Amino acid sequence: MESIAQIKKKLEETSLKDLFYTIDQYKTDERKGVQKLLLQYEKKWNSYQKELERISQMWMFERQHPDCTAICGIDEAGRGPLAGPVVAAAVILPSNCDLFYVNDSKQLSAKKRELLFEEIQKKAVSVGVGIVSAERIDEINILQATYEAMRMAVSNLCITPDLLLNDAVTIPQIPIHQIPIIKGDAKSISIAAASIIAKVTRDRMMLDYHELFPEYDFASNKGYGSAAHIQSLKQLGPCPIHRRTFIKNFCEI
Repeated sequence: MESIAQIKKKLEETSLKDLFYTIDQYKTDERKGVQKLLLQYEKKWNSYQKELERISQMWMFERQHPDCTAICGIDEAGRGPLAGPVVAAAVILPSNCDLFYVNDSKQLSAKKRELLFEEIQKKAVSVGVGIVSAERIDEINILQATYEAMRMAVSNLCITPDLLLNDAVTIPQIPIHQIPIIKGDAKSISIAAASIIAKVTRDRMMLDYHELFPEYDFASNKGYGSAAHIQSLKQLGPCPIHRRTFIKNFCEI
């Protein structure tokens, strides 16, 4: 008879996909230690099944267009901050892509976003990023700057998509069929993947800016208007990456 330690090792080494069958092998083992282990791994299995169901729903919009061979999700990060760029990402995923735990980037921890960022980069057919500076935002306004970043992201893909799934917007000056989806980053896996790429890319840039301008604590606030950030702005005035059109109420420019 296998020891409990051996059974635990076997369960640990079994993939989530095959976990049910491994659990089933030990259902008749009446030892309390084994039953406790099985209960623990059954919870893991049930969580995996829920994630499979959720991810299947996230593919709903992509599945509605079987004739499209390159469906691209688009999202942005950084429309609201007082400082830093707006960043857009465009992501084309293969139709058979196994990609779990992808969600609206705001619903994920920083650690989870970083892990998914790397996985998306590895598994995607193509990833494009567009970055528009604070200076350009002041010049053309944040909405037009967001559209510009999105057009740049699409142009930086290695292939031309035949359908764009966008988070809530229709991008001007792009001759590709577009479908805006309200709260798309929580409904479409392609848009959710783009939201993660955009968010992580921008957050990394703000960490770099923190090294240049530590007094504004960009590592912590990422350029958003936290109380401490606004206080620094009032005391010190703006730095080169502040959006002048966003900070008029806080300091003289």
